[in-house]
Amino acid sequence: MGTDTTILWTTDLNTGIEVIDGQHMRIVDYINLLGDAIQQHNRASVGTVLNELVDYTLSHFSFEECLQEESGYRNAKTHKAVHELFIKRLGRYMEKHHAGEDVAQQLHAMLSTWLIQHIKRDDMDYITEVKAKINHIVKNKNEGNWLSRALGKFFA
Repeated sequence: MGTDTTILWTTDLNTGIEVIDGQHMRIVDYINLLGDAIQQHNRASVGTVLNELVDYTLSHFSFEECLQEESGYRNAKTHKAVHELFIKRLGRYMEKHHAGEDVAQQLHAMLSTWLIQHIKRDDMDYITEVKAKINHIVKNKNEGNWLSRALGKFFA
């Protein structure tokens, strides 16, 4: 059930950190569901998908910021600021949607473009610094580590 605006996951979007790639793929799924709801002209479904998308994206951002902080990523504050600007932008679209304005197609286009650019530019920048530490923790499967706690906190 796709549209001509369906986002297809391509290997150039892989960060090499499985947990992050999985979260990004889920956000792509939500954006594609939004596209489907728009195609069906189903405002109620659009609202439901938007709420789920926003909730999941906020959890992803929090997780990613925690990961960067714990790994000592040098640009963690800048990356968080990018997330905060996006959240404000998204909030303006959500306000318009809740006020009855039909902004779903504009929002879908913005989300699609922003996500791909953010992964390729901003997220790929932190990968080198964070990847080794994350993969070491995951490989050792230390249940009490900060990554396990963060996963439980944000995605339980």
